[in-house]
Amino acid sequence: MDASEGPTAPRWPYAVSGLLAALGGAAAGHLVAALVSPESSPVLAVGSQVIDATPTPVKEWAVRTMGTNDKPVLIGSVAIVTLIFAAVAGLISRRHPTVGRLMIVVLAALAAAAAILRSTAGPTDVIPGLVTGLVGVGLLVLLLRLIPRAGGAGEVESPTDHNARATGEASPAGRRAFLLGAGGVTVGAAAVGAFGQKLTSDAIAPSNIALPAPAKPLPPLVQGIESKVKGLTAFRTPNADFYRIDTALVIPRVDADSWELTIDGEVDKPFKLTYADLLKMDLIEKDITMCCVSNEVGGGYIGGARWLGVPVRELLERAGVRSGADQILSTSVDGMTISTPVQALTDDREALLAIGMNGEPLPRRHGYPVRLVTPGLYGFVGSTKWLKSLTATTYAAKKAYWTEREWATDGRILTQSRIDTPRGLSTLKAGKNVIGGVAWAQGRGIEKVEIRVDDGPWQKATLGPDANVDYWRQWFFEWDATAGRHELTVRATDLTGAVQTEKRASPFPRGATGWQTIPVNVE
Repeated sequence: MDASEGPTAPRWPYAVSGLLAALGGAAAGHLVAALVSPESSPVLAVGSQVIDATPTPVKEWAVRTMGTNDKPVLIGSVAIVTLIFAAVAGLISRRHPTVGRLMIVVLAALAAAAAILRSTAGPTDVIPGLVTGLVGVGLLVLLLRLIPRAGGAGEVESPTDHNARATGEASPAGRRAFLLGAGGVTVGAAAVGAFGQKLTSDAIAPSNIALPAPAKPLPPLVQGIESKVKGLTAFRTPNADFYRIDTALVIPRVDADSWELTIDGEVDKPFKLTYADLLKMDLIEKDITMCCVSNEVGGGYIGGARWLGVPVRELLERAGVRSGADQILSTSVDGMTISTPVQALTDDREALLAIGMNGEPLPRRHGYPVRLVTPGLYGFVGSTKWLKSLTATTYAAKKAYWTEREWATDGRILTQSRIDTPRGLSTLKAGKNVIGGVAWAQGRGIEKVEIRVDDGPWQKATLGPDANVDYWRQWFFEWDATAGRHELTVRATDLTGAVQTEKRASPFPRGATGWQTIPVNVE
């Protein structure tokens, strides 16, 4: 067609057609992915590749700025870019239908490539992308045919009729046909996508698993002081409130009945374990506070829980780790790799292969059916979720996901303290006020917490109950506040006598440091 002889129908139906074609194709691909492999869903597959390709500073900015909303924001961003591209494809179809269809094919091809390039991808993971392309192109052709052209007697002409000429306005019947078609595609795409999401969400869950009693049960966790100090973080973090930071855009779907753990590498006797094998072993309980290395000073990516599991040390002793190995490379079912020092998994801290959390089977979002929990280490070096293998090797021979991105390998949790109440910029009444929060120094324990008001002297806070050196401590300080603007600063000292450093450092590459200071107003 000559560019000067373009169709006379308005542009917006073409843009809408492209957008809905992509939406319908992606919904169909998402449904097929739910049946094949949820990680191969078009938007999720592309999003995962974006995560892997994103520079570390950008990732840290995203976690710092958006917190646990980083994944929805990423998925939304990928979807928006995709829909804009699809709308442009629809507009181009106004004059060049074949080019528009090819652009939809390109979108689907990118999704298929992203899915098949995953480290854990199988041959069937390309299917959702193919379905996306077929459905997308089919919907685009259908919707373009429904677009009313300006013509006599309400005639609706094919978009491939390049000799059409305008003789008047498109009829209401023609517009109605397009709107009904577009509405049908919208409703259908929403229904198909929702059904696919339901299949993914309803995937094998741990609710029907009865955990055995531990061979070494702990006494009930002592009551915290959160009921006495309003606004204080709970001593034990409920599973639903426990932080989740990982790279998985979709929670892996794992069947405990078919799950296996492989222990191999530089060992004398490699072997495999099933979930049933773990349930038959002597299980122990440990109260452990976990912390993400991305946690900023005063941040909330930390939580305390009672974990049930098998000591990793016993399994590694059974395998016989050779003297040359200095790391255990753990791998999750979605291909994530984490490196943990052999010493941290074989010393008396009792790192666990955890199957239970706060008296319940491990939640899916926290690693069901089995995860690694290493006291005293940040999650990026000691807390692999959805675990499938432990490989004894060396840091020189193999690099884990975060090591390749220049994060440290010595991920010991640093001493930190946090003010939970009052909140920064709060307005308080003069007189008696309570300042409260938590402090942690896993593996060393907390000796004391101190508060400083403005540039005054450090004053000792009252500590809450002490579960063990791997668990955080609550604290509070009664403050006789005077009118005006004040700054409250907190610091902690561990049981070795080391004082939390004042020096500010960002989380990258081995954890944030510095004292938390908040401003408050007193009237």
